[in-house]
Amino acid sequence: MCTSRIGRTLAAVTVRLPLFPLGTVLFPGVPLPLHIFEERYRRLVRELMDLPAEQSRQFGVVAIREGREVGADGVRALYPVGCTAELRQVEQYDDGRYDIMTVGSTRFTVQELDASAEYLQGDVELLAERPGTPGQLTSVVSGLFAQYLALLGNARRMPIDPPDLPDDALLLSYLVAATVLLDIADKQRLLEAPDAAARLRGEAELLHRELRMLRLLSAVPSPETLRTPLSLN
Repeated sequence: MCTSRIGRTLAAVTVRLPLFPLGTVLFPGVPLPLHIFEERYRRLVRELMDLPAEQSRQFGVVAIREGREVGADGVRALYPVGCTAELRQVEQYDDGRYDIMTVGSTRFTVQELDASAEYLQGDVELLAERPGTPGQLTSVVSGLFAQYLALLGNARRMPIDPPDLPDDALLLSYLVAATVLLDIADKQRLLEAPDAAARLRGEAELLHRELRMLRLLSAVPSPETLRTPLSLN
């Protein structure tokens, strides 16, 4: 996970951004590879690549609340908080498609949408990053996350090597939010948390829930066991 460019803005700033609605939630510091095939987003990539090298090449990623990614009329509603994506690598194909690598940077709140151009744009307010008062939450979430990875690996019969977890509450909160297998609504709530402490608190609750489910799954007999003839001997 790349954590070098998490936006830690100190005051509210409003900017105009191209917006990319997706069926996923992007978090600051998290890589996001994308395959670009729709013409409107090909144009977006071309325009970003044409910017001067010293200018930030970024767009906003916003999770879709209702609708789908593909098609001009596919998106019916968006979540109000998204994350900027910095364009880091571009691979262009002969037919005009792109594979790009981006990294999440700064959270924002959508203030106003503009659908008059080929691709969606919006006026967004960049959000400050605040640690809150995490106290013991950092160590608590780190411990629960390690248990989660161990049980998930057992359930998949594929052990997961636990990563080196950061001591910084903000970085840890985004690493856990991006890694735990959750639905979009849960991940969106974590993205919208007002500070790292609130995010860690929410992650502790979600990890307790996920651990209960994984333990329940591990207690259910496997199909192979159910097919074995019962013997009273």
